[in-house]
Amino acid sequence: MNSKAELHVLFDRHEIETAVRRLASEISKDYRNRNPLLLGVLRGSFVFIADLIRHLDFPLEVDFIGLSSYGSGTQSSGKIKVVKELETPVRERNVLVVEDIVDTGLTTAFLFQHLQRLKPASVKLCTLTEKPSRREVPVNIDYLGFTAPDKFLVGYGLDANQKHRNLPDICYLEGEA
Repeated sequence: MNSKAELHVLFDRHEIETAVRRLASEISKDYRNRNPLLLGVLRGSFVFIADLIRHLDFPLEVDFIGLSSYGSGTQSSGKIKVVKELETPVRERNVLVVEDIVDTGLTTAFLFQHLQRLKPASVKLCTLTEKPSRREVPVNIDYLGFTAPDKFLVGYGLDANQKHRNLPDICYLEGEA
């Protein structure tokens, strides 16, 4: 990161905790007694999914899939590839995809098409943040934490070229990154 970039808090750790608890409550109502598979999208979702599952008090399984569309830049390349395949069979399972952010929607649409070929019973989406101003393809978000402005977000799992994932708040970068 260039030293000219400044970090500004957008959602602090207390707002995030409140949102995670609210989302867990909504998910609990819909998934209790259904043994869902929570599918985290790597790498950004790992902090969010870890906090989320601690608030879910019913049987569930967790797996991860690695998708890449950014490379080392701050703009999506639009070319999505699977870099880590999921290991848990999803056929006839209720799958809840857990994302850190939905931006253009290209990665999410790619993932849902990928999952549909595996014939799950259902697929829903939980995302901590979304940027609807950047949407290129429609995405149905079932559980949403925050709507964010069109800024580059970091922290709470979100990164800028692998930096800032460990920040406890969600921040945006201003200036050259």
